Amino acid sequence: MSVEDHRFPCETCGSDLRYQPDAGKLVCDHCGAEAEISGGGPWAKGTIAELDLQAALADALPEAEIEETRTRTCPNCGAIVEFDAATHAQECPFCATPIVTDTGTHRHIKPKGVLPFLLSEAEARKAMTDWLGKLWFAPNGLQDYARKGRRLDGIYVPYWTYDAQTRTQYRGQRGTVYYETRRRQNSDGEMKTIRVQKVRWRGVTGQVARFFDDVLVLASNTLPKRYTDRLAPWDLSALEPYQPEYLAGFRAEAYQVPLEAGFAEARQIMDKTIRRDIKFDIGGDRQRIDKLETTVSAVTFKHILLPVWMAAYKYQGKSFRFVVNARTGAVEGERPWSIWKLSLAALVAAILAAGLGYLVATGQLNAG
Repeated sequence: MSVEDHRFPCETCGSDLRYQPDAGKLVCDHCGAEAEISGGGPWAKGTIAELDLQAALADALPEAEIEETRTRTCPNCGAIVEFDAATHAQECPFCATPIVTDTGTHRHIKPKGVLPFLLSEAEARKAMTDWLGKLWFAPNGLQDYARKGRRLDGIYVPYWTYDAQTRTQYRGQRGTVYYETRRRQNSDGEMKTIRVQKVRWRGVTGQVARFFDDVLVLASNTLPKRYTDRLAPWDLSALEPYQPEYLAGFRAEAYQVPLEAGFAEARQIMDKTIRRDIKFDIGGDRQRIDKLETTVSAVTFKHILLPVWMAAYKYQGKSFRFVVNARTGAVEGERPWSIWKLSLAALVAAILAAGLGYLVATGQLNAG
């Protein structure tokens, strides 16, 4: 399998075409020529096929589902980022560390779906600077530095999605709340009538079934999950069948989370939903689950790419990363703190507390 470089020459001037989010097509930066994304091949009808998990774990997928891409590994954060063959040096989009070492090719399962970029770089930059402007106690210079800094990097982040049919047998208890009336003597010696809550438990058994569709699991270890999880929700209904044209002008991170480990995380997500289903099925006012056994079948998966705009800035010797959902404009990132602003806030709070204490001590507060 040859290395795919995601470069598409302009038929008019020979320059590279780039996927333009606002146009939804390939556009030449040099001459402005446009080209539609091809719709032929096995995805001509717009369907995104699922792959069998057991076949993939047994390394028995068809060779057509495997691809090789040229990658570079960041020595600082460990990101594995795809670059075209003409790129010899670059900064890591995740931490701004220079990357000069070509780590060769990365053989992996080919993406089945891609969620194309919707926001332009300018729109993402505005969302990021607006977000920075709302941060309390952030250094004033960081927002200016970010606004005047280099362009944001468009990155496709790898994810797994899993489908599965589940059937769960359970044994538990249904609790019914009731009240008993009792009379007690209070501290003043008076007899008072009170209601005491009780729960009557009854054993139950049952079965629940659920089909899980597109359970989403991050396939990267580079970005903290606390950032990527808060970028959700993703409009997976807008997924397009994978076409390399969508990657023109962008980078794609190679997945680092193995397929089996991703499914283990997906099972945890499924199990939480199954427990909610069981409690709903038990009914009553309270529920206890004593035992459950889940059978999972028809497990399929796909490798998909989701778009983010990434900014990695070095400010006063430290790296700060900001991630923008390239569909919704949601922003997450590492926020810096201004020591001067924190000190000033603490001083103001101390002055206000001292002033309030003085008014209380002198009786002026009550008098007012």
